[in-house]
Amino acid sequence: MKNNTAIQSLLLGLLALFTVSTASAEGVHDHGSHAGHDHEAHVEGAHSDDVKMPNGGRLVASVEPHFEFYVTPERFVQITFIGNDGKVVPVAEQKVSAIGGDRSAPTKVEFTKQGDVLLSKEALPEQNNMPMVLQIKVTPGSKTVREKFNLNLNDCPTCSFKEYACACGH
Repeated sequence: MKNNTAIQSLLLGLLALFTVSTASAEGVHDHGSHAGHDHEAHVEGAHSDDVKMPNGGRLVASVEPHFEFYVTPERFVQITFIGNDGKVVPVAEQKVSAIGGDRSAPTKVEFTKQGDVLLSKEALPEQNNMPMVLQIKVTPGSKTVREKFNLNLNDCPTCSFKEYACACGH
């Protein structure tokens, strides 16, 4: 008899936990208002929270100047260097390369200077979720910095950004 009561209590507790987590997933916790943050102003690891992403891409703050990693609608990668004041820093001697896509047949991404930015020579493969490894050299004599992340090109369910650039914390 005690075992049945204990099992019933356990099941009721699990049901209550499931109900709370389902309610959160179904909208009790509203991300729609985005109160308290702005995608354009989100700067993780940068010196200033006022830095704006010019295209709504992902900030890479492991080098100075920081840069925005942005995938164009045509699936080209655009690298835009950004100063702490939020203004575009024209490409000078910065070199960036990337490897991404399927691990059994990775895609090497090379960049060329296009005005003030670097643009990939070719489009990314038709994959919406892929590992990405960037190699950045700010000046010819500087140390190569590696940045690894998952490039998720799916739409964020709660904002207008792609998952790789989303900062809404859903």
